[in-house]
Amino acid sequence: MTHILLVDDDTELTALLEDILTLEGFTISQAHNGIDGLQAIDNSVDLILLDIMMPKMNGMEMLKVLRQQWQTPVLMLTAKGEEVDRVIGLELGADDYLPKPFSDRELMARIRAILRRTQPHQPEPTESSTPHGLQVFPGKQEAYCQGTLLDLTTTEFSLLEYFLNHMGESISKEDLSLEVLGKRLSPFDRAIDMHVSNLRKKLSEHHEQTLIKTLRGKGYLMVEDK
Repeated sequence: MTHILLVDDDTELTALLEDILTLEGFTISQAHNGIDGLQAIDNSVDLILLDIMMPKMNGMEMLKVLRQQWQTPVLMLTAKGEEVDRVIGLELGADDYLPKPFSDRELMARIRAILRRTQPHQPEPTESSTPHGLQVFPGKQEAYCQGTLLDLTTTEFSLLEYFLNHMGESISKEDLSLEVLGKRLSPFDRAIDMHVSNLRKKLSEHHEQTLIKTLRGKGYLMVEDK
């Protein structure tokens, strides 16, 4: 059963979310600040719903510490209008964000989209099918570049896999948002841009060639292997 950790100091909200998510078949645990949230994380946690504004340790601080050891998917809960916080959250490795207030339906859609990306059931590719010295293993959620394990978030992994499956093709931001994040691209939404930027930086640490190019006004393209 999928285990979701709720980290939010609003106990009324977490109690309500626990009722909703339990009815949907999820196992739920709670923490009400970042310190307790970090202590509650183990290998059984499949997804974290993380609020930004909390006492003792806020969501941004918790996420920064979290990513030093764990790649557990994170859906950040942000107050409406906190665009800067959303961008920083994505830079720190959050998989998506959901502005408050939100509907039960939207919450479930975001949760299911993340779980589809992070719990795939696909065959692993053979070494011969991996260009640019990249190896992707969906069953393990692991990717290697030149034999080195890449420290990717679940969203960055899904993004890399999508680029590899569409190498040499111009891919629009709209398609990336829909296929990788599971949501339509909205005006001023920079989520895809931030995830691509983070992935590109991590690839550049192990590969001299710029593998993902920005096509101004069109989207992105992963260059074909030479």
